[in-house]
Amino acid sequence: MPSLSPELLSILRCPETGAPLHQEGDELVAGTGDSAVRYPVEDGIPLLLPASLRDASRTAH
Repeated sequence: MPSLSPELLSILRCPETGAPLHQEGDELVAGTGDSAVRYPVEDGIPLLLPASLRDASRTAH
């Protein structure tokens, strides 16, 4: 998985906590350890929806 550009990562924030995001493989991560919030990156597009909304959007399709 290619990395997102540093410019994009510098402006993205976690929609739940407002914390900066960093990339770990195919996910963007806010925070560390057990309290980390993770967002998938699919086809180079960060999906910055809370997990409950991601699940709802997948079942709606």
